[in-house]
Amino acid sequence: MSEVLSVLGWYLLLAGLGWLTLPLGYRFFGALADKGYAFLRPLSLLLWGFLCWLLGSYGLLPNNPAGILSATLLLGGLSWWAARGLQPGELRDWLRSQRGTLLAMETLFLLAFVFMAWVRSASPQIYHTEQPMELAFINAILRSPAMPPHDPWMSGFSISYYYFGYLMVAMLAQLLKLSGSLAFNLGFVSIFACAALAAYGLAYNLLMVYKPRLQRSLLWLASLAPLLVLLLGNGGALLELAHARHALWAPDAEGALQSRFWIWLDVDELSSPPVGEPSWAPRHYDTDFWWWWRSSRIINDRDLSGNDQEVIDEFPAFSFTLGDLHPHVLSMPFVLLATGLALNLYLGGGVRRQPLPTLGFKIQAEDLAFAIVLLGGLAFLNIWDFPIYAALYGLAYLLRQGRREGWRWEHFIDLLALGMVLLVGGVAAYLPFYLGFTSQAGGILPNLINPSRGAHLWIMFGWLWLPLLAYLLWLWKGARWQGLGRGLLYGLALAAGLWLLSVGLAGLYAGLLPDSALGQAVAALGGGSLGEILVAGLQRRAAAIGGSLSLAALLGLCLGLLSQKPPAKKIEPQHSPMHAFVLLMVFMGALLVTAPEFIYLRDQFGTRMNTVFKFYFQAWQLWAVAAAVGAVVLLSELRRVWRAAFAGLMTLVLAAGLLFPLYSFSQITRNPVGSLDGSAHLPADTQAAIAWLQAAPLGVLAEAVGASYDSSTSRFSAFSGQPTLMGWPGHEGQWRGGNVDWTRMDQLRTLYSTSDWRSAQLILEEYNIQYVVVGPSERASYPVNEEKFAQNLRIAFQSESITIYQAP
Repeated sequence: MSEVLSVLGWYLLLAGLGWLTLPLGYRFFGALADKGYAFLRPLSLLLWGFLCWLLGSYGLLPNNPAGILSATLLLGGLSWWAARGLQPGELRDWLRSQRGTLLAMETLFLLAFVFMAWVRSASPQIYHTEQPMELAFINAILRSPAMPPHDPWMSGFSISYYYFGYLMVAMLAQLLKLSGSLAFNLGFVSIFACAALAAYGLAYNLLMVYKPRLQRSLLWLASLAPLLVLLLGNGGALLELAHARHALWAPDAEGALQSRFWIWLDVDELSSPPVGEPSWAPRHYDTDFWWWWRSSRIINDRDLSGNDQEVIDEFPAFSFTLGDLHPHVLSMPFVLLATGLALNLYLGGGVRRQPLPTLGFKIQAEDLAFAIVLLGGLAFLNIWDFPIYAALYGLAYLLRQGRREGWRWEHFIDLLALGMVLLVGGVAAYLPFYLGFTSQAGGILPNLINPSRGAHLWIMFGWLWLPLLAYLLWLWKGARWQGLGRGLLYGLALAAGLWLLSVGLAGLYAGLLPDSALGQAVAALGGGSLGEILVAGLQRRAAAIGGSLSLAALLGLCLGLLSQKPPAKKIEPQHSPMHAFVLLMVFMGALLVTAPEFIYLRDQFGTRMNTVFKFYFQAWQLWAVAAAVGAVVLLSELRRVWRAAFAGLMTLVLAAGLLFPLYSFSQITRNPVGSLDGSAHLPADTQAAIAWLQAAPLGVLAEAVGASYDSSTSRFSAFSGQPTLMGWPGHEGQWRGGNVDWTRMDQLRTLYSTSDWRSAQLILEEYNIQYVVVGPSERASYPVNEEKFAQNLRIAFQSESITIYQAP
């Protein structure tokens, strides 16, 4: 199949799965104006993947095209069940009445798909950061005859990672008979397009609650949401451009450039003087190679000795520039789908009049089961997202009940009960995944010494905060500013409570559990006693007070409005029920960014790096949709000078924020390859060896193992799906909580370097190794003694620089 036909087949298969799921979307998103149409593709992929994986995990379906087609039939059966509950002709009449809306959505999806396909075709190579790891998962799933799939980099074990997204990509590839390296990039393109349509649909459905009579104008106004979610950059690009222009740098008496501003700003390498002549293009030192990397390292942490601690603050436009198909990227359309489900619940979808027996809350049983499968799947996609969006779903229910029946303690009890049901149900639905999953998480640690500076938070989120703050102030104006002081106190109290929690955890670990891993982590902060560490931490918080005050104000502005009793009648535009859900999204985003200021999840890195990374990424998506909706509302409601002022503000926000994709995408598309095959960059003999391994029977592979992120090693297992004895050791350690047989690395060295055939034979037999690769990486990594292989093993493949030996 030619590549063009492969892309077309992939696109049509995605569309077909979405249409197959239409009755389910209509049934379970019935309170939304579009009946969940914008979410159909991620919904179909999640349900399709769940059915295939679950039945495969219990041995009821094989992992092959026949098993995948069986799951497709089961998905069709579920849609038939959902369609049976509709009135005759109801769905057909709705489709006819919504032709304009559906056409707009399909056009947006097509444009997003074509755009990202063009970007990836210019630079399709799978070679840097964690791309080889992600490809290895896809190919391992393609080669595994059953669930769970084998670990491509630890033979004899199954994958110990959240691989649901890779499973979906592999299922599409199996049906279309595509290689993993092509499916990798098509999956990446599809995630971008699905997320674009889901963000659009979320904004559209919110705006339809706000002003349902303005449907036609809202069709194009809602497109601001995918623009802010996927393409808007943070303030890093503007800073990079200013730095390249030598702005605010001046020579001293000796001619060396100096700047108080850049030193004060303290953003990674931007505090160093610029190199070369002033330029209108961002640069990394004296070149423009990956200058955009710094935009994902805005937040600076340091230990008490002043040593830098890396913090990752990715945002979607950076991720789509980088090109990694990592779980936080794979989950994007699915978390937007989960947000749409929460909105549907808030608007009354799935709510029953009487409480469920025993459970107490008022949600239909089938809607609760649907939410469990959908929200539980987020853990299998990107485990951090499950508690976040389960909480959003629960808070949407609380908000609905509180606004309709008044704020009563029973509703908070219902919230706890709903949370427990979602947690237990989500784990039970995906139990085979949890049984094979080993987490590196080791409890919650206090962040005592590293508050984020206000300047850094504004660089990171300022382009979203400006329209959000304008929107919040407009809402407060509608409330006549009543309760503003109380709301701000709520925000300060919440931040203070989180600080007290961090201090309490530190006291508990240091005082009562000093010998535990958590207690040792607190002691490792250095700086003397716990009291001395707290004093040093308070001094840092005082110096970085702008960040804490910004977040506390944002929390308070939301809490003050959410706690107000809704008016009996909608008198002002600020009284629309839409605003409460948008406020909930803003509040959740603020809580996600505030939490790592005081606590974080302990992992093998020992810092808050991953917590900031995962929480900020979700906050960006929530805030971007909320900012888009808020901007449309203000452009609709403001008059004369205020409208002109806000339009000018949004123009500046878009102009500054879109500098990032303008420069970053233009850089990575500068020398286009013109293909979506991620293996096209490999040497011809390497491609031939990979093709031979892809066609060979499944067996354990021996090849050179190197450090993590080294794409020259573990390459044949990644591109073929054959399990190797040991892949990237650092990543295997993370996936398995450090519980790894590290002697495998020594055994590989012995296998390649020994001249004693008997010693090599024992290793081959112990690990059941069937293929031994001898190529440039192996010769560079080990003192290879190839003679023993040539004398005792069969040459199964040979090219100019690569030989694959096959053991009997």
